[in-house]
Amino acid sequence: MPFIIVFVLLVSSLQASTADAYVQAVKHYHQQFYKQAYTIIEKEAIKGNKEAQYLLASMYEDGKGVDQDLKQSIYWYKKAASKYTYIVEQKPFESELTKENFIQRVKHQMTYTAEEKGNHFAFSKVDSSVPAVKSHLLKMLENNFGLLPYHTNYVAPFTYASTKYSRHFAGFQQHNIPQEWQAFVDYDDHVEAEYQLSFQKPLTYNLFGWNEYVSFAYTQRVWWKLYDESGPFRETNYLPELFMIIPTSDAIDEKYNLKAVKVGYRHQSNGQEGYHSRSWDRLFLATMWQFKNLFIKAEGWYRFPESKKGEDFYSGANPKAKGDDNPDIHRYMGYGDLGIFYLFGKDQISLLWRNNLHRHNNRGAIQIDYSTPFFNSDNTYWYMKLFSGYGENMIDYDRSINKISIGFAYSRGIF
Repeated sequence: MPFIIVFVLLVSSLQASTADAYVQAVKHYHQQFYKQAYTIIEKEAIKGNKEAQYLLASMYEDGKGVDQDLKQSIYWYKKAASKYTYIVEQKPFESELTKENFIQRVKHQMTYTAEEKGNHFAFSKVDSSVPAVKSHLLKMLENNFGLLPYHTNYVAPFTYASTKYSRHFAGFQQHNIPQEWQAFVDYDDHVEAEYQLSFQKPLTYNLFGWNEYVSFAYTQRVWWKLYDESGPFRETNYLPELFMIIPTSDAIDEKYNLKAVKVGYRHQSNGQEGYHSRSWDRLFLATMWQFKNLFIKAEGWYRFPESKKGEDFYSGANPKAKGDDNPDIHRYMGYGDLGIFYLFGKDQISLLWRNNLHRHNNRGAIQIDYSTPFFNSDNTYWYMKLFSGYGENMIDYDRSINKISIGFAYSRGIF
């Protein structure tokens, strides 16, 4: 028994010592003492530490403490991104993974793997002489929920629409609003605030043997009449998704620049009831392309049909009737969209276009986003968005709106 205790303490001490060395190496890196940092960072990168892989790639890219080597830089950047990106490099052990049967792959999904994404600076501030405590705290800092950014996360304190938005009432259709309420139909002004939260949670990798990712994602957008007297939330949209991304083969990638195919299910609604309610469910299929700094996503969708509501709903007699909240939404939102993303330096510009492709009553929308780093920040950006067309939000999907939004982004999405 004493031997076991000594052995455990020794192992804990070695683990803590390794963690301390890496924390110190990260400090050296940020203090630009690159030669002192290189050896430990390289060892951690080989072990699979994503942060260390990224730092090592940066060192090779700029020749920080090591001879500049762009091939090594690209290699380590890809290793650092391999778990999270959908531009997947064929891995040496891929053939071994594909030999696993389905049950073995299911078991593989249950294996816990830390991603070494902890806040190492915060850990370095912990003062403890007990190795086991330091080791435990390091694990706490490294372990996260595995949540990753999905679409752009942003806050726009200032947005300006060309026309005032209208209030919608759960108990009345727009044409049945009582006369005494007509003076309050429009909000006070054209200005409001807007923000979006969007994240994804990878669930499995290579479960079916295709090197595929299965993920859950959630996006929430809020339009906030911040500058009105009572400052209400004008509209909130909820968008959960479940999808699978399948990387293409090397042959297809090299010939067509097609990186991956994405297929999934998406629900979108505003969480309201009565005449204020909007919702629809879709299956979608998207293709993802890359041409150096240019990324393209082409997506099409199929809407699940819903039963039509009764005449008592449209007459205004029964606002709680069951059925389709927005049977004509396809006339305004179409059957798909096209996204184009271009990176130049540290800036990004993107364009989203959709159209119903009808010769008569042609409707659609176009959105342009631009972001650039907030001074020298690595994860905060100046953000501007221009929108023109239909479908800006669920409650006003059938109304054409021109709008500019200015604020800050905290992540930027590609694909």
